Amino acid sequence: MENQNVYSKPVTLGNALRFAVPTIAMTVFMSFYTMVDGLFVSNLIGTDALSAINLTAPLIQLVTAISTMLATGGSAVIMKKMGENRTEEAKEDFTFLILVNVAAGLVMCSLGYVIMEPIFSGMGLSADVERYCIEYLKYYLPFTVPILLMNNFTLYMIASGKASLSLICSVTGGVLNMALDYVLIAGLNMGIGGAATATGLGYSVTAVVGLFVFSRPKNLLHFKKPLPRWNVLFHAAANGCSEMATALVTGIITMMFNQAMLRYVGEDGVAAVTIITYVLMFASSLYTGYSYGVSPMISFYYGEKNTEKLKKLTAISLKVIAAISVLTAAASFLLTKPLVSIFARPGHPVYDLASTGNRICTLALFFIGFNIYASGMFTALSNGVISAVLAFSRSFLFMMITMIVLPLFLGVNGIWLATPAAELMALALSAFLFLKYRKKYRY
Repeated sequence: MENQNVYSKPVTLGNALRFAVPTIAMTVFMSFYTMVDGLFVSNLIGTDALSAINLTAPLIQLVTAISTMLATGGSAVIMKKMGENRTEEAKEDFTFLILVNVAAGLVMCSLGYVIMEPIFSGMGLSADVERYCIEYLKYYLPFTVPILLMNNFTLYMIASGKASLSLICSVTGGVLNMALDYVLIAGLNMGIGGAATATGLGYSVTAVVGLFVFSRPKNLLHFKKPLPRWNVLFHAAANGCSEMATALVTGIITMMFNQAMLRYVGEDGVAAVTIITYVLMFASSLYTGYSYGVSPMISFYYGEKNTEKLKKLTAISLKVIAAISVLTAAASFLLTKPLVSIFARPGHPVYDLASTGNRICTLALFFIGFNIYASGMFTALSNGVISAVLAFSRSFLFMMITMIVLPLFLGVNGIWLATPAAELMALALSAFLFLKYRKKYRY
């Protein structure tokens, strides 16, 4: 039970950051090497290939949605049992959920090959962009199972007190990805298929290490002969449905952004959306990393019924999120031109579109962190319904309203303003629900 001692320490800013800093570094690094993918693709292949990566995102988000649901929902359920001293049952459930991930990955990989060509052939894309889309997915889909395992093992390493190992795996995978991007695209002339292969192999590092780590009985969590408790799968899915909804609707909203840009300015607009997505994703990874880092603490203290620690952790977390929000918004606004110029040269239509769009979208960074934390907190408290309401409203309902209404009056600028407006609406809902349930959970 040595690993469990980390939960017995006092809740201070320093101890919270000891949990969160490795996960923040991990998510920042993962978003960074996603940006590096875009950098290699845009500079070595072209902006058409960069557009294709964004057009394939909705299908890739489906993979992310399933793994995120099972990882975040399952982690909360299992760590709650650990806090209740039901350790053997928790290990059986952990093994069962990992096997479910493998089965789900095999199904999604097969389905992806069936549907990808009909989807892209019906979008009215240029021949080059359509070819890039199909080629990218053709090389990406074989890594579906490792990607599912990577998302799960990342959270379970954190929950079992091995956040530093999770960070090491992410850094190693990222470095491998970046090195292979150059080797496969420039050296072996594999084009966009090389970018997909590099990404898949980079993600696979955590999956392979996780299989070894969780096979060792010395770990707080480890593989044990599973018992198929279907109610556990149901509770994990229900509890993680908000995170799944976020990933799914992100894909839907990405499609809406792409279609709007294709209608207003063509495929250059899709490339500009891709660049801004990278910038927002990089900044948002700070909030996501912090939320991932403290979620096991929330779940454990909730299972332990330690309201004093919950209150302290909540107060600290809100201050941390506020500080990150101000810093990321200022940095994104001031560094807009240098960031955009990494992907598109000044004077190119994509550069001008992305520069304007990034300045407007930067406003969203004042609100995103609080919304991400609120949704993650309710998931950690095993209230998947409220977390789902927050995630669905923020990522889909409010985004759909703003995406439909604002471009009618403001054109392309309305498309860029849709994200900040939706996040502001979500912030109001997050604050309302946070205050409403404060007495129930006593945070």
